[in-house]
Amino acid sequence: MLAQIDFSPILTALGYGIYAAMAISFAYGIFSVIMLIRRVKQKSFPGREATELFVDDIGEQLESGNFEGALEVCDSPELWARAVPQLITVAIENRNKPVRKIRQMLMEFYEREIVSEFDARLAWVNTIIKSAPMLGLLGTVVGMIGAFQKIAGATSVDPSELAEDISFALLTTACGLSIAIPLVVLSNMGNVRIARLQDSVEEVVGIVLDDLEAAQVRAGLQGTGKSRRS
Repeated sequence: MLAQIDFSPILTALGYGIYAAMAISFAYGIFSVIMLIRRVKQKSFPGREATELFVDDIGEQLESGNFEGALEVCDSPELWARAVPQLITVAIENRNKPVRKIRQMLMEFYEREIVSEFDARLAWVNTIIKSAPMLGLLGTVVGMIGAFQKIAGATSVDPSELAEDISFALLTTACGLSIAIPLVVLSNMGNVRIARLQDSVEEVVGIVLDDLEAAQVRAGLQGTGKSRRS
């Protein structure tokens, strides 16, 4: 009975829907990767020299006990959007607390305000990486259903009509893989940049917290420690 039902209009509409879903998935996947890499770049220093210059500026301000000056350095237009100045701002604003407590606050701030945004972008990219081949598989099934329906509903079948359905089945599979493979490479590129940012953040924050701890001692605030310059 099912062999007598013409599913061609449904399969055709489904085929267009699969192509549209793939196009949207690919476009949004590329958009998410581009936004991820841009945000990581915005949160990072442009190079080692810029990082060392920032560390020296903050260190000089803290060594002289000028906490407000250190905050002004972090709040400058070229720095305020970067991850490290944001973290140092939080540390200096909470300079009355022990360094151990400040370090914990910075870890929580980094995870909540910075890493969470990266994770959200990566989650969408990973979802598309997984769903694109599944859309391709759905296209394969739809194409084969169309081909078998033509075989079942006719005594003689035009090979060109079968080739059209089989071509659709293979093309959607290829499209799904063609979407997923580049996004895997690009998402790994994003992960590498995030890891580099995290390494830089840990290094710089560690140095500045040592200076902050020494400044706390000189200012009679909570905490004890030695400066990296001592």
